[in-house]
Amino acid sequence: MSEPPRVLSVSARGLLRRKSLWLSSAVILGLLSFVLSLLYLGANNDPVGSTKDMPIALVNADRGAQVAGQRIDLGAQIASQITGADDLKGKVSWKEVDRATADDLLGKDKVFGALVIPDDFSATVAALAGPAQHDPHPPTITVLTNPAAGSFGSSMAAEINRKVVQATSTQVGHQLAEQLAKQQAAQQTGRQAAPGAAAQLMITDPVKAVIQEGHPLGGHSGLGLSAFFYTLVLVLGGMLGANVIHTQVDAALGYVASEKGPFRSTAPAQHISRTRHFAVASVVMVALSALTSALAMVAAFGIIGIDASHLPMLWLFGTCATAAMGITALALLAAFGTPGPLVSMLVLVGLAIPSAGGTIPLQALPGFYRFLAGFEPFRQVVDGVRSILYFGAQAEAGLGRAWTMVGIGFAIALALGFAVTRLYDHKGLHRSPAHAPQPAPAAA
Repeated sequence: MSEPPRVLSVSARGLLRRKSLWLSSAVILGLLSFVLSLLYLGANNDPVGSTKDMPIALVNADRGAQVAGQRIDLGAQIASQITGADDLKGKVSWKEVDRATADDLLGKDKVFGALVIPDDFSATVAALAGPAQHDPHPPTITVLTNPAAGSFGSSMAAEINRKVVQATSTQVGHQLAEQLAKQQAAQQTGRQAAPGAAAQLMITDPVKAVIQEGHPLGGHSGLGLSAFFYTLVLVLGGMLGANVIHTQVDAALGYVASEKGPFRSTAPAQHISRTRHFAVASVVMVALSALTSALAMVAAFGIIGIDASHLPMLWLFGTCATAAMGITALALLAAFGTPGPLVSMLVLVGLAIPSAGGTIPLQALPGFYRFLAGFEPFRQVVDGVRSILYFGAQAEAGLGRAWTMVGIGFAIALALGFAVTRLYDHKGLHRSPAHAPQPAPAAA
């Protein structure tokens, strides 16, 4: 009677010492992150009704003015009408602050823009209705944009503010027209001088919007979209990297054949528990995340020239984010097997990108996607990358929460992976190749 074929076994440490496992995985993942970074960031380097509670700062710096012995305060009047406008209720969350606080909110990614009523607003409006002037100045309201918060969201806020300025101009124009009619009547009796011709023409549409960048970006920031696409590189690097590493470990164990073009080779069949398989793949994923994060930076900033600062922080955060995404994908592969890549694609990309707030702000998404944004990993990572690239790596600009959520996601993914693989091992559901006999269960 022939003896059953001997089952080869390998320790996790022995598997990790194999240079072929490290080299092949490093080459594939490195090239993958490098090419994806070039493609996504290169194409978007320098491109020339579900809104709810979009945060916009409102600054009323108007000092008021004395007109004919009476005090007028148009700034306070206009600010009250703006915050109480029926057409913007529920759509805009106005933050009534001073100018310094508005600048701080813009610099911490807390608002998409700001509307600033200047200190001489009432005085400038009153001057239009005064005696003839050689060079009358139109009243202005400043619209501050924040492209660093996302070009689409900043544009939405700017458009809302422009419409507010237009409505304000119409209202002020009506008031000035009434004042002008009274002055013309008074002029006929010789008691008061009428405004000059230039001022009378200006009265029809007196208030002008002055557009300025509240938190400027460089010319190579993709109009605030480079953070989104860089995050996409990190997420895909983790998800696709997990698939590559999982396959490489299987090939090293003889579970699958290694094919390179027309050349095919199969390693001797070796058994390792599901738990150790997941542990080995996780170690490789974490280690190579540092490489992929570095190569993504080389492509994005060294070759393409994306505007960036705090590069060491970006590399570290990119490494941890990629590792967390990769461990999540490996845990899903361990839990679901062959459908694992599809599940990870759905969790890490399919549901994550629409709810990330990277292109369309969360405040302009339906409620379901705002719900997903609370825990979907893509949104957490894009907030961290945006803080590093545009807001000086401030914790209050989203980086603090991003670090917390990346750490929580990493821990949950590890716990899920080890829990599932230990359960499968306990039930004897091993992954040994078909041509190798299953290891005999230990005697009771």
